[in-house]
Amino acid sequence: MKKTILIADDEREIVELLKLFLEKEGYYIAAAYDGEEAWELLNKQLVQLAIIDIMMPRLNGLELLKRLRLEQKVPVIVISAKNHDADKILGLQLGADDFIAKPFNPLEVVARVQAQLRRAYDFAGWGETDQPDQHEERTEVGPLVLDHAACVLIRRGETIPLTSLEYKLLKTLMRSPGRIFTKQQLFELVWGEPYLEDFNTVMVQISRLRDKIEEHENKQTYIKTVRGLGYKFAARAELEVSDV
Repeated sequence: MKKTILIADDEREIVELLKLFLEKEGYYIAAAYDGEEAWELLNKQLVQLAIIDIMMPRLNGLELLKRLRLEQKVPVIVISAKNHDADKILGLQLGADDFIAKPFNPLEVVARVQAQLRRAYDFAGWGETDQPDQHEERTEVGPLVLDHAACVLIRRGETIPLTSLEYKLLKTLMRSPGRIFTKQQLFELVWGEPYLEDFNTVMVQISRLRDKIEEHENKQTYIKTVRGLGYKFAARAELEVSDV
């Protein structure tokens, strides 16, 4: 199953160079050319690793790293032309997992990316949609509680049985509330197979899941369609505002 890597750097030549080498290794690439664009992508897509340049417009890499570490634990590799020990130490103290100085050999970057992914997803045993602090027995968003031991959903005290696919799909969405998943990402994460064509499997399963969990007919309170992009589970703040 392909992993998605975010590359955030205002130098387009560097983004294109890393994109070329990493795509050859079978990764999906999400590209951003300033810190704010990178932050938007991180909140819209499921990313398994981020490569972040320090010197970027609108939001620099260190500020982006601070924001990221408040919400996510994905591996982060910082790259920078500022090859001073103080910059390396600060980046690592803010939560970076590795530091690479410019200019660099793109093959070395690929090797370090692969090493970080092995540590995070193979050796540590994270799932594709997990963060390292998410091995809890339950996931709670608003009035919904997903019990991972029993593979059932509890809504306001009511137990709702789920099929295996429904459970996997709901777990993927609920563990990243507010994040947009494309149909391709959902299919590959939940079904564990390559997404080869635009068929309706994901849409049908989403519809069945809504029939079970939504409290009002034809209302998208929990699982929302994002036109032209995919699906997301409502963010906690959205559910608080709607007072479901």
